Amino acid sequence: MSFIDSNVKRGSAELAVLSLLERGPLHGYEIAKLIGRETDDVLRFDVASLYPLLYRMEKNGWLTASWEQSGSSRRRRRYRLTETGRKQLAGLRSQWKSFFRALKRLGGLGRPAVQEH
Repeated sequence: MSFIDSNVKRGSAELAVLSLLERGPLHGYEIAKLIGRETDDVLRFDVASLYPLLYRMEKNGWLTASWEQSGSSRRRRRYRLTETGRKQLAGLRSQWKSFFRALKRLGGLGRPAVQEH
């Protein structure tokens, strides 16, 4: 399995997080685990790098967070997508689709490789 360069991963983090939160509220740890599981660990975010992103997204109004008590009496923040976050997600999806179409054309990702003689 190959891993994705950190610069590419950084650009995809907002799309990944917002896409997961579109399904419903999650804790930061759950977000990190789901990203890894659903991408067969091609994309992985450790919790330490994920929380600054979540705080920035909350500050931008893309999501809200609330504290809740877990069964082990540990408090955890649960993140929810806002309407502003839904609009941001729609824009990001459009941008990534255009980016992938361009790479597909440029990199020959959608056609058989040409063999040299």
